[in-house]
Amino acid sequence: MDNVTLVSGQNAGEIAQWIAARLGDALAKTPGETAMSVPGGSTPFPIFEELVKAPLDWARIAVWPGDDRIVPEDHAASNTGKIRAIFEPVGARVVTLTEGAQPPHFALCWMGMGGDGHIASLFPNTDPQVDDRRAIRRLTPDPLPPEAPFDRITLTIPSLLNSDALMFVIRGDDKLGVLGAAIKGEHDLPIARLLGAASQSVTCFT
Repeated sequence: MDNVTLVSGQNAGEIAQWIAARLGDALAKTPGETAMSVPGGSTPFPIFEELVKAPLDWARIAVWPGDDRIVPEDHAASNTGKIRAIFEPVGARVVTLTEGAQPPHFALCWMGMGGDGHIASLFPNTDPQVDDRRAIRRLTPDPLPPEAPFDRITLTIPSLLNSDALMFVIRGDDKLGVLGAAIKGEHDLPIARLLGAASQSVTCFT
């Protein structure tokens, strides 16, 4: 896959600068709103904290969670509540995922990936399709992750691919092995389905 670039050794500040540069370019191309999709979990938040320091026109940036646990936003397991707490103070609009929402075209779609090859909340058992007619789905992972045993709401593969660029931050040898096998087409896990259908640039920080 010639469109996939692996970048190693970058810290949170350097990754944040990379993201800010792409958001800045997108803002320069339109007088309206620019959207990005972001993941939850523990890895992104140190990067978020650096990103919001960037001198961007945050009032013109919409932040969409790529997925979330179906819990109230003030619940400890809510990604959206934590994302809102970081981005709203600088003026960004943080969107709550609902099944009726209409995701925009994203300037950048940043996803996480699990050791089982899931992306967003598209777990292997949910059999995500690259031609899914729905933009957002409510799903039940099986097995339920013990650290977050909740139903999920998630963007589908077509919504994730509706973007100028894709991005991952993947830590750990096990996950890197799953990613490498996906790039080589050695399995059919959700990450492989996404990468196989992606025509835009994909940057993976490792």
